[in-house]
Amino acid sequence: MSKIAVISAILEEPRDCQSKFNEIVADFRGSVRGRMGIPFEEGISVISLTVTGDLDDINSLTGKLGNVKGVTVKTSIAKKEV
Repeated sequence: MSKIAVISAILEEPRDCQSKFNEIVADFRGSVRGRMGIPFEEGISVISLTVTGDLDDINSLTGKLGNVKGVTVKTSIAKKEV
């Protein structure tokens, strides 16, 4: 069964890591249901992704994003299955 999750990411120095971040998100485009990004003048971007999928897919996406240098990631996963 699928779960709904929100992945929150902080990109420090987005110029250096945004391309790789976007490439990984594009690889999971079938799971991404929504995306909101807020750039800050201080050189930080905050991105929130709403995704659906099984736990392995959600954890894979979170792990790959978290391995990008300059990216900090946290994920909240709904208890209810959809």
